[in-house]
Amino acid sequence: MCTAITLKSNGFYFGRNLDLDCGYNETVCVTPRKYPFFLRNGNTLDEHYAIIGMAAVRGGYPLYYDATNEKGLSMAGVNFPDNAVYCAENEEKENITPFEFIPYILGLCANVEEAVVKIKKMNLWDNPFSREFPLTPLHWLLADKERAVTVEPMKDGLKIYENPVGVLTNNPPFDYHLHNLTNYIKLSPDQPENQFSKKINLAPYGAGMGAVGLPGDLSSVSRFVRAAFTKLNSVCEDDVTQFFHILTNVAQPRGLNRMSEGKYEYTLYSSCCDTEKGIYYYTTYGNRQITAVDMNNENLNGGKVVSYPPAKEQNIMLQN
Repeated sequence: MCTAITLKSNGFYFGRNLDLDCGYNETVCVTPRKYPFFLRNGNTLDEHYAIIGMAAVRGGYPLYYDATNEKGLSMAGVNFPDNAVYCAENEEKENITPFEFIPYILGLCANVEEAVVKIKKMNLWDNPFSREFPLTPLHWLLADKERAVTVEPMKDGLKIYENPVGVLTNNPPFDYHLHNLTNYIKLSPDQPENQFSKKINLAPYGAGMGAVGLPGDLSSVSRFVRAAFTKLNSVCEDDVTQFFHILTNVAQPRGLNRMSEGKYEYTLYSSCCDTEKGIYYYTTYGNRQITAVDMNNENLNGGKVVSYPPAKEQNIMLQN
């Protein structure tokens, strides 16, 4: 399970928590403009926008979990089991496999408007990358600094929802999450006033009581509400630091979400991309220090993917 968010303050930031019970040797990857993406439909993206993000690289191919292109368009795939439906090849549409979806859109589109035009002509083709990497049921958060949408491949077609909160978690489908926020309409960052009864004198006994009722469990529905409330009421001084505080509020410590005997889902990494500067920041479960990779320090006209293994050993600054 995962949580993806956007944040618009002094700049525009995009990132996510990746919550799994194991990793796949993912690395921070910069894909330059001339790396050839050989699409399963027979076409090739010989030249495209440069991309930075977290990916599992297999055979030189970056299988992106989340990424941003040099124009600031960003995208993240989030687990969507039992709901995601991929289709057989359709000759009337552009057949793009789910693992090609992020590089295809980020490689060719400068903003959400351009991306939506392409998505409406697409068929998400049920063609897996390999036996080792079968298709993962996903839906996606797609955003630029002006607009965010959620893309969901459903049984009755490919859905594109406007996403006014800039948050995406897992099941149920996005329209449920958005409507569910009305159940929390009384939450506030301010101290509450007595609405219980005028016949009794009630007053807050501590700070933060305007958020009583904010769900704190690890379910995707609760994480959506908590991430949306935290993000929408966020006040930034340092944007990157604030972004990681928001993600920490919906992160999963190891041991609280048992998937099977001895296996626990936890937050493998958290990411924050400064989409205007092309800098990808991240932390890992074992290393809370923020680490950065700047795509502009690479040869963006090159033809090979550049990978940086995440720093997983805890870095502690000694002051004495």
